[in-house]
Amino acid sequence: RQFDSMTYLSSCCRALPSQAGFRISWLNPGIGASLIVEIRGSKPLLLSGKGEPTMSAAEIEQTENEPTKYSLRVDEEEDDKACELKLCGFARPHMRAFHFAWWSFFIAFFIWFAIAPLLPQIKVDLNLSTQDIWTTNICAVSFDICMRFVFGAVCDKYGARIPMGVVLMLASIPTACIGLVNSLTGLICIRLFIGLAGSTFVMCQCWTTRMFTKDVVGVANGLVGGWGNVGGGATQIVMGTFLFPLFTSLYDGDKTKAWRHVTLVPAAVAFCTGMAVIRFSDDCPKGNYRELKKSGEMPEISAAASFRGGAVDFNTWLLFIQYACCFGVELTVNNAAVSYFVYRFELSIESASAIASVFGFMNLFARGLGGYASDKANARLKMRGRILVQMGLLVLEGVFIFIFAEMKNLAASIVLLTVFSICVQGAEGSTYGIVPYVNRVSPGAVAGIVGAGGPTGAVLFGLIFRSLPENPELGFRIMAGIVVGSGVICLLFNLKGHQGLIFGKESTLKAKLEVPAADGPADAEEDV
Repeated sequence: RQFDSMTYLSSCCRALPSQAGFRISWLNPGIGASLIVEIRGSKPLLLSGKGEPTMSAAEIEQTENEPTKYSLRVDEEEDDKACELKLCGFARPHMRAFHFAWWSFFIAFFIWFAIAPLLPQIKVDLNLSTQDIWTTNICAVSFDICMRFVFGAVCDKYGARIPMGVVLMLASIPTACIGLVNSLTGLICIRLFIGLAGSTFVMCQCWTTRMFTKDVVGVANGLVGGWGNVGGGATQIVMGTFLFPLFTSLYDGDKTKAWRHVTLVPAAVAFCTGMAVIRFSDDCPKGNYRELKKSGEMPEISAAASFRGGAVDFNTWLLFIQYACCFGVELTVNNAAVSYFVYRFELSIESASAIASVFGFMNLFARGLGGYASDKANARLKMRGRILVQMGLLVLEGVFIFIFAEMKNLAASIVLLTVFSICVQGAEGSTYGIVPYVNRVSPGAVAGIVGAGGPTGAVLFGLIFRSLPENPELGFRIMAGIVVGSGVICLLFNLKGHQGLIFGKESTLKAKLEVPAADGPADAEEDV
């Protein structure tokens, strides 16, 4: 275990009686030599291998008072993960990774749904039916399902930084090519490959899980996921209300030319963001995986073994289902909201886009609020608290979706859209407050599998709406019933070392300080 040996001994010696006096020697792997520390009157004195003084107690005190290499308080027992958040900070490695994580996911979400507010115009230009549009919506999330399963284990092996940057650059290419589409087949293919951007959610969550302790990881995961999801609301208002009208005016009112060129803007931003992520951030608190593995500080990890570790846990699949019923709902609404308000209340694309953006903008606080509530409930009731928060949010989500489907007044629909959006995104945050507790060895694999539940739910809900092209209200009612059912299965959680609502038992083991064991008598000895 890595630690500053002299600072550690100095702090320990203050608790010794004034008459204490003994000598300890051990092999310090950091310098490859045997060190001797002589302690007299609660003051340590570092001696060389020959017993000659090399550092006095005063020098030790000075070393102890030197500023740490991190800007946040960290837990050395958890590989220097941060114990706090400073949202206005951008220092490496913790807060730099935090801000790159949410911004990258924001941009990924933006390009993923950049085409959504343009679909009413594309539908007219390509002579598509409502069922055709739902087919493309389903394809937009299908590829994402497969890649989320893959990237969870990839993050365990290589870290989240490089996969995040590479995916953003790759997904920007089909985004830039949207204007070349001339048929339903072309639209399906282009949306299928843009769906790769959605898998950045896995990297987003793995990155913050690797940077922050369990005390604050619920809030951290909730904020980066929530602020990233704001891209879903931002793309509605920026693309539908600002850029599309701007490009229409630039092309003298030609809306066809406008939608064929407007997506070049988010594509360029995504590509530049991908390059910046790789160049200016870190994989984990101690650096990048490649260097840590080369120096021997990090063991090599098998991606296949990591995936198996997450996949065999029953709790992973419970969370998979529940995430399908919160993030899957969000993806479905992001795809359908503009078209729904145009159909139901006969609004213009610009007006419908502005209203639909409300759903996404709730991510500014709602997902983080879900993670915060999960952390606070954990402090009071431990894991049972997290599970109760999860159940409550999912049940409320289902109830409000059902009420939303019954609204025939535009103002009431907007209010209910806002309320059920808060529950949807709060449930997403509370889900990833539980994820780090499922499997400590394969956290990335668990995050990836659970994350794949979101687009899986979007596909299933999309199929429901596709089969009801003239009755979207019934689609919302069916969705509401499924969501309420997902909340009830919280009763089945059985996490090792934690008490659930019905199953499991809270571990009574307490954390304690342990001195690293020596490899043999030649490496460590104690003379008293």
